[in-house]
Amino acid sequence: MKSFEKRVSEGKPELEYEKLVMSDVVMVEKRSMFRGGAWRSLDVKMALWFLAIHVLTLFAPFTFTWGAFWTAFVGYVLSTMFGISISYHRNLAHRSFKLPKWLEYIFAYIGVQTAQGSNILDTITNTFDKNKDAHSPIYGLWFSHMGWLFDSAIIMENQCEDLKSQAFYRFIKRTYVWHVLGFAAIVYALGGFPYLVWVVGVRLACTYHVIFMVNSVCHTWGKRSWKTTDRSKNNWWMAILSFGEGWHNNHHAFESSARFGLEWWQFDFGWYVIRFLETVGLATNVKLPTEAHMLKKSFTSTNE
Repeated sequence: MKSFEKRVSEGKPELEYEKLVMSDVVMVEKRSMFRGGAWRSLDVKMALWFLAIHVLTLFAPFTFTWGAFWTAFVGYVLSTMFGISISYHRNLAHRSFKLPKWLEYIFAYIGVQTAQGSNILDTITNTFDKNKDAHSPIYGLWFSHMGWLFDSAIIMENQCEDLKSQAFYRFIKRTYVWHVLGFAAIVYALGGFPYLVWVVGVRLACTYHVIFMVNSVCHTWGKRSWKTTDRSKNNWWMAILSFGEGWHNNHHAFESSARFGLEWWQFDFGWYVIRFLETVGLATNVKLPTEAHMLKKSFTSTNE
């Protein structure tokens, strides 16, 4: 498919672009992870790791036990809600609240066990639909889902400097793989192959794809409640799976807000945890959108 700029210069009408099924999103340029770009060693390692995790999940039907299942489920809740949503996203990427350092580091270490890269690299991939949006479905649904992961140029252009200044995060970055493999070794030693399959394989595969669907699904299907310059949408079933991350249009409208589910009926389990931590005095400087900001972002507002 021709690039967006070239098609525009040729005067091609928008209707000629490929429209995603049951969505108003139009794909203007399809990016392939196999063509048109150079793979770095980091990209190859990432691809091999994801392949290994998904191969491991193929053994799930043959190794099922209730113990392994529930351990994997608890691990999914901890890693997805505490590690990704509360720590990596709301706390580290957007600084929407503050925690005591000991608790910040505990939550961040839980995030380490999602095996998506070090904290420094993970928080930076939260780019919006601006000049270089890795998650935009206008480059193809697959690319917005996880194809961007195999383009280390996108990742390495956006490293989070304030995390790099802290000894804890520098240590995690240097020794990252040993924390992930060490945890897998402990799981295998305590529970054998069935627990390795479920707690490591199934848990990680579920965590990966739920978080990736926030990028792909929530930029493609759902409802827009606020005026934003991107394609973010609110999707209720994704919000349940991701503990609040599915209220993506809310988040893009008020990116520094610790609360994603802004209506009483918008379930946001990550916010409930933060609110509890605030109540007991552990979370401070909790940011929420002001009435003036909400009015400005409302579709009924005439302000830009």
